[in-house]
Amino acid sequence: MCDARPITGADRLRPGSLKSFRRFAAMLLFIASPAHGLPPAGTLAAQAPRANRAVIDLAVKAAQCAAHAGARAVSRLTVIDYSRPSTEPRLWVFDLGRGRLLFEEWVAHGKATGDNLARHFSNRLGSRRTSLGLFRTAHTYVGSNGYSLRLHGLEPGVNDRAFERAIVMHGAPYVSTDTVAKLGHLGRSWGCPAVRPAIARRLIDEIRDGQLVFAYYPDRDWIAGSRFLRCDTSPAVMARARAGARVLAIGTRASPSRPSARSRARSRMAPSR
Repeated sequence: MCDARPITGADRLRPGSLKSFRRFAAMLLFIASPAHGLPPAGTLAAQAPRANRAVIDLAVKAAQCAAHAGARAVSRLTVIDYSRPSTEPRLWVFDLGRGRLLFEEWVAHGKATGDNLARHFSNRLGSRRTSLGLFRTAHTYVGSNGYSLRLHGLEPGVNDRAFERAIVMHGAPYVSTDTVAKLGHLGRSWGCPAVRPAIARRLIDEIRDGQLVFAYYPDRDWIAGSRFLRCDTSPAVMARARAGARVLAIGTRASPSRPSARSRARSRMAPSR
């Protein structure tokens, strides 16, 4: 865990609870509302010439896949390229509406992911490793690392335990030139994408509440298996996704106090936190 703050009742999802059911319905609605356009990858790459164009291409592809699946419109896309050493800028935040770069920053990786170079990634509790893939940002709070941003991993088996692991974005004093001069690399987190304290609040406020974060590394298994990099946008698949979300939304409105047995079963499918 990156944050020692206990998960509160407001954070926790209880299997079978109405809150769990509603959050699960909201997650499906995230992938089942009207699609939207995104600027071309080339437009974003031109704003970040130090970024790898191929990584920007993949990030846009993942965001487009989420959009085709019906994800609600986003205005920010954060791209992290963990194939770069920690001593180089490897996090970019794009304003999609204006097609411009908002931030180009250092970002730390997990203690068990590597020293200067990231090599090992995990979705496992207690691994102290960074996770790859597409994330949706959630709410902010003030915890043991100060102002922090919760993340929901959208890829089962890859990053979908991020919330449970308390993998959050936060500022950290070890993301600094002094740490690089002393260690030869940035300090490392317990898996969180930690950034410089001086820009942490501004960056977090730009990407909070439902924006997308794409974390990359040339991991063959993830690239080959990611649902967002191998997107099925056929009408039948999209129709099923939207129909499922409508059923959940109707069920939530119709049963405000006691979800049905089927609803409770769906709620158990939701992330544990």
